Amino acid sequence: MKRHQISTGAAPAAIGPYSQAIGAGRLVFCSGQIALDPATGELTGADVAGQAERALRNLSAVLDAAGLSFADVVKTTVFLVDMADFPALNGAYARFMPDPPPARSTIAVAALPKGALVEIEAIAVRPEV
Repeated sequence: MKRHQISTGAAPAAIGPYSQAIGAGRLVFCSGQIALDPATGELTGADVAGQAERALRNLSAVLDAAGLSFADVVKTTVFLVDMADFPALNGAYARFMPDPPPARSTIAVAALPKGALVEIEAIAVRPEV
């Protein structure tokens, strides 16, 4: 199976040796997004809700570049610096996810790139043709 890179200027450029997303067959694996402003590369959002919203908008842009949307997402993984932010994360997350929402794991981590409070990655499936 061949894989291909998916990228867009509507989401922040990778800050390391990785792709914004990789397509492999019908699957699309989106790298984690933090609350970077795509235009400036600077971290935005003073709290986890604001950062989660920006991260989800970035993730949406990557999905869009693949011709997909959150309706095609089957699994997300959320990385939180402070699990006490879980309710605030859920509020922002729920505004972006369709019903039924994708499967999800939420993991507490010691730190994230650029001092972010939250990072969100996704796996999506292209519709059958």
